[in-house]
Amino acid sequence: MGWKQLVMTTSLLLALAASLAAAGDIYRFEDDEGVLHFTDTPNDHRFKIFMRDLKKEKKLRTSFNLARNGRRAEEFEPIITQCSSDYGVERSLVKAVIHAESSYNPQAVSPKGARGLMQLMPGTAQDLKVADSFDPRDNIRGGVKYLRFLLDTFRGDIPMALAAYNAGLAKVARYGGIPPYEETRNYVSRVLALQKNYQTN
Repeated sequence: MGWKQLVMTTSLLLALAASLAAAGDIYRFEDDEGVLHFTDTPNDHRFKIFMRDLKKEKKLRTSFNLARNGRRAEEFEPIITQCSSDYGVERSLVKAVIHAESSYNPQAVSPKGARGLMQLMPGTAQDLKVADSFDPRDNIRGGVKYLRFLLDTFRGDIPMALAAYNAGLAKVARYGGIPPYEETRNYVSRVLALQKNYQTN
């Protein structure tokens, strides 16, 4: 199946920007041609909930409780390889995101409640059908699936996808690019550096 084209109208972008202070749920539907449509004000029965209140789910993704449970990256290699293959996401990128998000600690919990290796918020995990965010296989599969969606959304632009993974789609839509937040810019730079390192090792 070919990659799906994201359709986000100008009115939606304006709505996301205007309502950022009260950023609510995001809805989507896929039409007969495989095109994805997104809105925060659904006016068609075909729209279904896709992502719950992005503002409430905002978090500092690089801050978590390590609890001395970090493990060796090699331990998760088979899962990463399988999920990367299933969703067509580079292994080096998946490894870099896991490294930046949790330092390979499957029990990591952020101050905002994000969980597991790829630091999935409860609402996001539910939307991705992740039953147990602390289960490495379940968490990585959900996180890689979400990365695939973001890469498709931004037509393969890795920095933009990483910015959305960190700050949320609404913030990226508001600024039309990587948001001017130090945390997000540092996050994108760090993951890209980690990815380069994993590509050469």
